[in-house]
Amino acid sequence: MKELNVTEIVPRERHPLIFRTFDELPAGNAFVLVNDHDPKPLYYQFLHEREGLFSWEYVQQGPDLWKVKITKN
Repeated sequence: MKELNVTEIVPRERHPLIFRTFDELPAGNAFVLVNDHDPKPLYYQFLHEREGLFSWEYVQQGPDLWKVKITKN
């Protein structure tokens, strides 16, 4: 499964990259987002912009790295 590590990406470029990665996924596929903080605001953005199109599962929750499996429904 693809990992998208955004810890080295400029913060303003992270969300567009994450959404582009998600949008390019075929239905039923997933990627693991690797971040240096809890991406809870991103989750709420997904709820608003991609409601019903994704599932969100924490794989690792800190303290230094967070990993979230994001699946396209």
